Amino acid sequence: MALIFHTPSKNKNVNKALIAAEYVGVEIKMAENFQMGVSNKTPEFLKMNPIGKIPVLETPEGPIFESNAIARYVAHGSSLYGSSKIEYGQIEQWIDFSSFELDAHISGWLYPRLGYGTYIKPAEESSIAGLKRGFDALNNYLASHTFLVGDCVTLADIITTCNLVLAFQHLTPKSFTSEYPHVERYFWTMINQPNFSKVFGEVKQADAVIPITSAKKPEAKKPEPKKEVKKEEAPKPEVKAAEEEEAPKPKPKNPLDLLPPSKMVLDDWKRLYSNTKSNFREVAIKGFWDMFDAEGYSLWFCDYKYNDENTVSFVTMNKVGGFLQRMDLARKYAFGKMLIIGNEPPFKVKGLWLFRGPEIPKFVMDECYDMELYEWTKVDLSDEAQKERVNQMIEDHEPFEGEALLDAKCFK
Repeated sequence: MALIFHTPSKNKNVNKALIAAEYVGVEIKMAENFQMGVSNKTPEFLKMNPIGKIPVLETPEGPIFESNAIARYVAHGSSLYGSSKIEYGQIEQWIDFSSFELDAHISGWLYPRLGYGTYIKPAEESSIAGLKRGFDALNNYLASHTFLVGDCVTLADIITTCNLVLAFQHLTPKSFTSEYPHVERYFWTMINQPNFSKVFGEVKQADAVIPITSAKKPEAKKPEPKKEVKKEEAPKPEVKAAEEEEAPKPKPKNPLDLLPPSKMVLDDWKRLYSNTKSNFREVAIKGFWDMFDAEGYSLWFCDYKYNDENTVSFVTMNKVGGFLQRMDLARKYAFGKMLIIGNEPPFKVKGLWLFRGPEIPKFVMDECYDMELYEWTKVDLSDEAQKERVNQMIEDHEPFEGEALLDAKCFK
């Protein structure tokens, strides 16, 4: 049985495995007549991926979903995975870096501009800042390296380049990437490799950031010509009933939207936080407490339960980055700060979260599995020491509780 990709078309996630296949000499066929919204809802597809997402690779041993996992399967046992144990670890390192420090921020910047999700300017600013940080780290590393690991293309280069494509095509014109010359050189070197260009074809860099479009809506159907109806004909009740049954049901509101109005406007706070560049405590921290509504919002400390496992710095940072990415479902109702603390392992992870409502929203507890990995404690607003701890976490105060900060991440 051949390897079969179940997906409607090629995209950067599918291309990860297709490029790897070119390097290792494996043939992958595309499933015929795949229709998104139809084929991925069938019982046969749901047996391969129970949540119905694409792509899925069908193999002789069984199905695989998630694009990085699929690319790993294709590359397994080849030189794409390095020639030693340390190279294997470094390849995995750069795959994680590419996913959390590049791809997550590219998606957060691009997809709302394309109309997939709500466009929120502070959220976009956070994504841009995160991407610049990733580009800066990558640029510094590539100043003395042609490839990410070793002296030839590995799976790390394939996945990283595929993740960068959407940025170069839609978000980062020359005026942006010229600040990162080693990233520029690396990207064009990779994309022009024969096995890359065979899959991608010609790639052109954007002239400007793609403009914001409105949310995607289904195309309206053209009205059908009216039919002549004889005056003696009365409308049939059963037809009307059928039409009423087919009418779309209104989407249920989030319970948090039904809470009494609050004097605190979360977007105003996020904007103040993002725009305050100096005198942070006098401007942003004071502004926070002036805005804060103890009846409409609640503050929570969180402490990671398994800090003894945080022995590798980049893995710990990626762990926190993944948590924030999965918290995207609460962006409209929350603000958070996550601190990674310590100069040496094991690193401590502590956080501060502002949630709409008096408790942690139930839908967040139910849908974000990371929540149970933390101990949650409601801030006692009558305790001045706890309020000062809130201040220090918001402003990334260092040292924090006597220790240096390895990293600080913001959810806004």
